[in-house]
Amino acid sequence: MGRRWTLERKREHFYRMAKRVGYRSRAAFKLGQLDRRYGLLRRGNVVVDLGAAPGGWLQVAREHVGEGGFVLGADLQPIAKLPYGNVETLVADITDEAAPEAIRKKLPRAAHVVLSDASPKISGVWDVDHARSIELARAALLIAGVVLAPGGGLLVKVFRGEMFNDFVSEVQGKFDFVKVSKPAASRKGSAEAYVIAKGFASR
Repeated sequence: MGRRWTLERKREHFYRMAKRVGYRSRAAFKLGQLDRRYGLLRRGNVVVDLGAAPGGWLQVAREHVGEGGFVLGADLQPIAKLPYGNVETLVADITDEAAPEAIRKKLPRAAHVVLSDASPKISGVWDVDHARSIELARAALLIAGVVLAPGGGLLVKVFRGEMFNDFVSEVQGKFDFVKVSKPAASRKGSAEAYVIAKGFASR
Protein backbone atom coordinates (compact mmCIF):
# COMPACT_ATOMS: atom_id res chain seq x y z
CA MET A 1 0.00 0.00 0.00
CA GLY A 2 1.98 2.94 -1.33
CA ARG A 3 1.67 6.69 -1.52
CA ARG A 4 -0.77 6.63 -4.44
CA TRP A 5 -3.15 4.40 -2.49
CA THR A 6 -2.97 6.78 0.48
CA LEU A 7 -3.73 9.80 -1.72
CA GLU A 8 -6.66 8.07 -3.37
CA ARG A 9 -8.07 7.14 0.05
CA LYS A 10 -7.77 10.77 1.10
CA ARG A 11 -9.56 11.99 -2.02
CA GLU A 12 -12.32 9.44 -1.46
CA HIS A 13 -12.61 10.52 2.19
CA PHE A 14 -13.37 14.15 1.32
CA TYR A 15 -15.59 13.14 -1.59
CA ARG A 16 -17.70 10.93 0.66
CA MET A 17 -17.81 13.60 3.35
CA ALA A 18 -19.07 16.13 0.80
CA LYS A 19 -21.83 13.76 -0.28
CA ARG A 20 -22.78 13.04 3.30
CA VAL A 21 -23.15 16.68 4.38
CA GLY A 22 -24.66 17.86 1.09
CA TYR A 23 -21.80 19.89 -0.37
CA ARG A 24 -21.66 20.07 -4.14
CA SER A 25 -17.92 19.43 -4.24
CA ARG A 26 -15.12 18.14 -2.05
CA ALA A 27 -13.43 21.52 -2.60
CA ALA A 28 -15.85 22.95 -0.04
CA PHE A 29 -13.59 21.52 2.66
CA LYS A 30 -10.64 23.53 1.35
CA LEU A 31 -12.47 26.78 1.97
CA GLY A 32 -13.65 25.63 5.38
CA GLN A 33 -10.14 24.66 6.43
CA LEU A 34 -8.57 27.89 5.18
CA ASP A 35 -11.24 30.02 6.82
CA ARG A 36 -10.73 28.31 10.16
CA ARG A 37 -7.04 29.17 9.91
CA TYR A 38 -7.28 32.74 8.64
CA GLY A 39 -10.78 33.97 9.58
CA LEU A 40 -11.84 35.59 6.32
CA LEU A 41 -15.60 35.02 6.43
CA ARG A 42 -17.93 36.68 8.96
CA ARG A 43 -21.63 37.11 9.62
CA GLY A 44 -23.19 39.76 7.41
CA ASN A 45 -20.34 39.78 4.88
CA VAL A 46 -20.77 40.40 1.17
CA VAL A 47 -18.76 37.69 -0.61
CA VAL A 48 -17.83 37.27 -4.28
CA ASP A 49 -16.90 33.73 -5.39
CA LEU A 50 -15.12 33.52 -8.76
CA GLY A 51 -15.02 30.24 -10.68
CA ALA A 52 -17.86 29.19 -8.39
CA ALA A 53 -19.31 26.16 -10.22
CA PRO A 54 -20.64 23.74 -9.10
CA GLY A 55 -21.28 25.75 -5.92
CA GLY A 56 -19.46 24.10 -3.02
CA TRP A 57 -17.72 27.31 -1.99
CA LEU A 58 -21.00 29.20 -2.32
CA GLN A 59 -22.53 26.82 0.22
CA VAL A 60 -19.70 27.30 2.71
CA ALA A 61 -19.71 31.08 2.25
CA ARG A 62 -23.47 31.20 2.86
CA GLU A 63 -23.07 29.19 6.06
CA HIS A 64 -20.65 31.81 7.35
CA VAL A 65 -22.37 35.03 6.27
CA GLY A 66 -25.84 33.92 7.41
CA GLU A 67 -29.11 35.55 6.46
CA GLY A 68 -27.73 39.06 6.82
CA GLY A 69 -24.96 38.57 4.28
CA PHE A 70 -24.89 38.19 0.51
CA VAL A 71 -22.97 35.79 -1.75
CA LEU A 72 -22.46 36.18 -5.49
CA GLY A 73 -20.97 33.37 -7.57
CA ALA A 74 -19.56 33.94 -11.05
CA ASP A 75 -18.53 31.23 -13.52
CA LEU A 76 -18.38 30.50 -17.23
CA GLN A 77 -20.98 27.79 -16.64
CA PRO A 78 -24.46 28.30 -15.20
CA ILE A 79 -24.67 27.26 -11.54
CA ALA A 80 -27.72 25.39 -10.28
CA LYS A 81 -29.71 27.60 -7.93
CA LEU A 82 -29.16 27.24 -4.19
CA PRO A 83 -32.16 27.49 -1.81
CA TYR A 84 -31.20 30.87 -0.34
CA GLY A 85 -32.54 34.28 -1.23
CA ASN A 86 -29.18 35.93 -0.56
CA VAL A 87 -27.11 33.74 -2.91
CA GLU A 88 -27.06 34.79 -6.56
CA THR A 89 -25.04 33.68 -9.57
CA LEU A 90 -23.75 35.29 -12.72
CA VAL A 91 -22.52 33.69 -15.95
CA ALA A 92 -19.33 35.57 -16.73
CA ASP A 93 -15.76 35.18 -17.94
CA ILE A 94 -13.70 36.67 -15.11
CA THR A 95 -10.88 37.50 -17.53
CA ASP A 96 -13.19 39.69 -19.63
CA GLU A 97 -12.52 43.41 -19.14
CA ALA A 98 -16.24 43.98 -18.52
CA ALA A 99 -16.39 41.43 -15.67
CA PRO A 100 -15.32 43.64 -12.73
CA GLU A 101 -18.03 46.21 -13.32
CA ALA A 102 -20.68 43.57 -14.11
CA ILE A 103 -19.91 41.88 -10.79
CA ARG A 104 -19.86 45.16 -8.86
CA LYS A 105 -23.32 46.06 -10.16
CA LYS A 106 -24.75 42.79 -8.80
CA LEU A 107 -23.64 43.53 -5.23
CA PRO A 108 -25.80 45.27 -2.64
CA ARG A 109 -22.73 47.05 -1.24
CA ALA A 110 -18.94 46.79 -1.41
CA ALA A 111 -17.62 43.26 -0.89
CA HIS A 112 -15.82 42.16 2.24
CA VAL A 113 -14.19 39.10 0.65
CA VAL A 114 -13.34 37.90 -2.85
CA LEU A 115 -12.79 34.15 -3.27
CA SER A 116 -11.42 32.37 -6.32
CA ASP A 117 -10.98 28.64 -6.76
CA ALA A 118 -10.92 29.13 -10.52
CA SER A 119 -8.80 26.64 -12.43
CA PRO A 120 -7.80 26.65 -16.10
CA LYS A 121 -8.72 23.83 -18.42
CA ILE A 122 -5.73 21.55 -17.99
CA SER A 123 -3.72 21.06 -21.19
CA GLY A 124 -1.05 18.80 -19.74
CA VAL A 125 1.66 21.28 -20.77
CA TRP A 126 2.83 22.65 -17.45
CA ASP A 127 4.09 26.08 -18.63
CA VAL A 128 0.77 26.69 -20.36
CA ASP A 129 -1.32 25.55 -17.39
CA HIS A 130 0.73 27.66 -14.96
CA ALA A 131 0.44 30.76 -17.18
CA ARG A 132 -3.33 30.30 -17.46
CA SER A 133 -3.61 29.89 -13.69
CA ILE A 134 -1.71 33.15 -13.18
CA GLU A 135 -4.04 34.85 -15.68
CA LEU A 136 -7.07 33.74 -13.66
CA ALA A 137 -5.44 34.79 -10.39
CA ARG A 138 -4.63 38.23 -11.77
CA ALA A 139 -8.21 38.56 -12.99
CA ALA A 140 -9.39 37.80 -9.44
CA LEU A 141 -6.99 40.42 -8.07
CA LEU A 142 -8.27 42.98 -10.56
CA ILE A 143 -11.87 42.25 -9.63
CA ALA A 144 -10.98 42.51 -5.95
CA GLY A 145 -9.58 45.97 -6.60
CA VAL A 146 -12.92 47.07 -8.04
CA VAL A 147 -15.40 45.44 -5.66
CA LEU A 148 -13.66 45.23 -2.26
CA ALA A 149 -14.30 47.63 0.59
CA PRO A 150 -11.19 49.00 2.35
CA GLY A 151 -9.87 46.36 4.74
CA GLY A 152 -11.39 43.51 2.71
CA GLY A 153 -9.90 40.09 2.04
CA LEU A 154 -8.91 37.87 -0.87
CA LEU A 155 -8.44 34.11 -1.18
CA VAL A 156 -7.23 32.87 -4.56
CA LYS A 157 -5.94 29.57 -5.91
CA VAL A 158 -2.76 29.65 -7.97
CA PHE A 159 -0.60 26.92 -9.51
CA ARG A 160 3.01 27.22 -8.35
CA GLY A 161 5.59 27.97 -11.03
CA GLU A 162 8.04 30.58 -12.20
CA MET A 163 5.47 33.43 -12.09
CA PHE A 164 4.09 32.52 -8.67
CA ASN A 165 6.34 34.76 -6.57
CA ASP A 166 5.69 37.74 -8.83
CA PHE A 167 1.96 37.28 -8.33
CA VAL A 168 2.35 37.08 -4.55
CA SER A 169 4.34 40.34 -4.70
CA GLU A 170 1.48 41.96 -6.61
CA VAL A 171 -0.94 40.93 -3.88
CA GLN A 172 1.42 42.22 -1.20
CA GLY A 173 1.30 45.62 -2.91
CA LYS A 174 -2.44 45.84 -2.28
CA PHE A 175 -2.98 44.12 1.08
CA ASP A 176 -1.50 44.50 4.57
CA PHE A 177 -1.36 40.75 5.32
CA VAL A 178 -0.50 38.03 2.80
CA LYS A 179 0.13 34.32 3.38
CA VAL A 180 0.44 31.25 1.16
CA SER A 181 -1.19 28.04 2.37
CA LYS A 182 -2.31 24.61 1.24
CA PRO A 183 -5.26 23.03 3.08
CA ALA A 184 -5.37 19.39 4.09
CA ALA A 185 -8.18 18.77 1.57
CA SER A 186 -5.79 19.57 -1.30
CA ARG A 187 -4.06 16.63 -2.90
CA LYS A 188 -0.47 16.25 -1.73
CA GLY A 189 0.86 16.00 -5.26
CA SER A 190 -1.03 19.02 -6.53
CA ALA A 191 0.87 22.21 -7.41
CA GLU A 192 -2.05 24.34 -6.26
CA ALA A 193 -1.51 26.86 -3.48
CA TYR A 194 -3.83 29.41 -1.96
CA VAL A 195 -2.88 33.05 -1.48
CA ILE A 196 -4.70 34.57 1.48
CA ALA A 197 -4.74 38.35 1.83
CA LYS A 198 -6.37 40.65 4.39
CA GLY A 199 -6.47 44.40 4.89
CA PHE A 200 -7.14 45.66 1.36
CA ALA A 201 -5.78 49.17 0.91
CA SER A 202 -7.54 51.00 -1.94
CA ARG A 203 -4.81 53.23 -3.28
